[in-house]
Amino acid sequence: MNTTDKNSTGEKIVTAAILVIGDEILSGRTQDTNSSHIARWLGEAGIRLSEIRVVPDVQAEIVAALNALRTRYSYVFTTGGIGPTHDDITADAVAAAFAVPIGYHPGAMAILAAHYKPGEFTEARKRMARIPEGAQLIDNPISKAPGFVIENVFVLAGVPMIMQAMLDSLRHRVTGGAKMLSASVGGAVAEGHVAGALGELQSRFPEVSLGSYPFFRRAEPGTDQVSSHGVNFVLRSTNAERLDQAREAVRAMIRAEGVEPEDRD
Repeated sequence: MNTTDKNSTGEKIVTAAILVIGDEILSGRTQDTNSSHIARWLGEAGIRLSEIRVVPDVQAEIVAALNALRTRYSYVFTTGGIGPTHDDITADAVAAAFAVPIGYHPGAMAILAAHYKPGEFTEARKRMARIPEGAQLIDNPISKAPGFVIENVFVLAGVPMIMQAMLDSLRHRVTGGAKMLSASVGGAVAEGHVAGALGELQSRFPEVSLGSYPFFRRAEPGTDQVSSHGVNFVLRSTNAERLDQAREAVRAMIRAEGVEPEDRD
């Protein structure tokens, strides 16, 4: 696990990756909304999301991706593939990645047995109680089938509502570092006209990440609106003072183009 990195000012940097598992995501039939939710949750915890991967329901692919991510980042969060059907193979893949046995977890069996009516706790549903050896359960207050955590890997459901409920219970299980702050300033300027000045600002403020994102807004037919274009500048840093200084410098850069900047925070 990579949990001891520090930035140039000595602040602790904690990183994370998301591993999205499921053929339905890759096919486009299902939209991945979980990653954006997890990203925001990580940011609030002072953890930097550094990578997102999407893999199919193929055990070898899941194992390879998981082993690559869990050794590179402080934490890994997986979503999907822990249901009762034949293609829900995430638990088996995680066990294979850690080279540990997998079996019916007594605690998970008890939770699910109490949840279902007599005769409804089928063999298929019992699959959701199969947990890698050494893993700890993650509470699922909605459908009861638990997720689990093993070392630095958190295995969550794919259904957004259930995933979010699981995630809410994990704040005490992660340790963040310096919290990333952000600011956004926009203006009706051409990106090519300010590229040089923006590069100079990045050199002046190495502690601040500066990104430029052009936009175009088309006027609605039949209205008095006019089409507009410009650039939104997004600034990110753990240093609040330098972030404010860089934001003022970006505003000055926009004004130098004869345009009044707009805060977009």
